[in-house]
Amino acid sequence: MAIAEIPSASAGRAPEPISISALNHFLYCERRAYLIHAERVFIDNEHTLLGTLAHEAVDHPGYEHRAGWELLRALPLFSDALGLTGKADLVEVRRDPATARIVETRPVEYKKGPARRWSNDHVQLCAQALCLEEMLGLPIEAGLIYHAASAKRDEVVFDLQLRTLTRDTLDALRASLARPAAPPTVLRPQCDGCSLRPVCLPEASTLRQSDLFVPRDY
Repeated sequence: MAIAEIPSASAGRAPEPISISALNHFLYCERRAYLIHAERVFIDNEHTLLGTLAHEAVDHPGYEHRAGWELLRALPLFSDALGLTGKADLVEVRRDPATARIVETRPVEYKKGPARRWSNDHVQLCAQALCLEEMLGLPIEAGLIYHAASAKRDEVVFDLQLRTLTRDTLDALRASLARPAAPPTVLRPQCDGCSLRPVCLPEASTLRQSDLFVPRDY
C-alpha cells in the first residue's frame, strides 16, 4: 500500500521575519549586518548616539493632526509575505474630508546627517512602504527622508527599480544571515565612523601575511 507523503513542517510557512533596519545595514556593509543581526554585536559611538537623539521626537508612539495630515509616530510594521518587521519613524496619512477614506499615505524616515551617496536609506524606506501596502491594502507611491542636519525632507519615489532593488536586497540579506560565519573583513570608505570598527578590524585585511615562520635556508 502506498504511503502518502507527509509535507515538511516548513511547507507553506512564512519566512522568518527580518528587521527592516537590517536592509540598511546590509547595503552599507554586509559584514556589519551579519555582526549585528546574526551575532548580536553592537557598539555605540558618537554617530549612533546622534542618530538616537535625532529619533527622539518620533521614537514614542503618538498621534496628531497637522496641516490636513494624520501623523502616526513609531508605527509598528510587518509583512508576512516578505518576512519583514520593524517600525516607521513617522507615517503621514491624508483622508478625503467627505468620506474619511485614506487617499494618500507616506512613510517618513529620520536621519541625523545629510543625504548619502549610497542607496541604503532609500531601500529601508521602500521596505517600510511595502509593509504598509500589505497592512493597508493601498498603493504607496512615495515617501520622505528627513535629514536632521539640514532640517530638509527629500522625496523618494517607490518606482519599479527601487522596489526590485529592495526585494533583491532582502533575498541577499536572508542568504547572508543564514551562513555559518561572517563575511570577510574589507577596508572600505564606509568603515570611517562605523561603530563596529573596533570589533570588525577592517585594517587587518590590508596586512601582509607574516613570513616570520616561513622556513629559511641557513
